[in-house]
Amino acid sequence: MTIKRIWHGWTEPEKADEYQRLLQQEVSVGIEDMGIAGLKRFEMLRRDRGDEVEFVTIMEFANLDAVKTLVGDDYEQCYVPAAARAVLKRFEERSAHYELLEARTY
Repeated sequence: MTIKRIWHGWTEPEKADEYQRLLQQEVSVGIEDMGIAGLKRFEMLRRDRGDEVEFVTIMEFANLDAVKTLVGDDYEQCYVPAAARAVLKRFEERSAHYELLEARTY
């Protein structure tokens, strides 16, 4: 089974580049450094919405036990380090988890 963990956060436009740097150079690297068995992929998306910038992370795990290694038994809780919280305007407190049914590459 593959689990996709999806989370959204938003910044003010003037803080978007700073958050992107934190996400790419600190948050994702910190998660990679945890050496979580079962973490397969980490995608980071950005979308300018005019008055705010939306960021989406999609993490792919082998199973829910791997997700729990990241955040504990309450696996839906978000993972947002203090430095990221200081830059974000708002963010989802809970991450959504989906079982991957099928993936096609063309």
